[in-house]
Amino acid sequence: MKAKHGFKLRPLGDEYILVGESIEQINFNKMITLNETAAFLWGKVADGQDFDAEKMAQWLTEEYEVTREQALEDSQKTIETWLNAGIIE
Repeated sequence: MKAKHGFKLRPLGDEYILVGESIEQINFNKMITLNETAAFLWGKVADGQDFDAEKMAQWLTEEYEVTREQALEDSQKTIETWLNAGIIE
């Protein structure tokens, strides 16, 4: 999977939002809010590199004190959410 281009991560209080900033995102009418962990993951994938749930789980276990099983479960849920939002392909 890859992140779609044209989204910028912006802080908003204790959370973050993804803002569509390119012509491809001109019809983007959803607000995507991310917590700190999801924003960390978005920072890893925003440059267009390929990723999957396994790779995301690896990043999470390297950055946070979380079990591999929990990291994988959270990664799979995050991917599902991002696919439904249309911000990854």
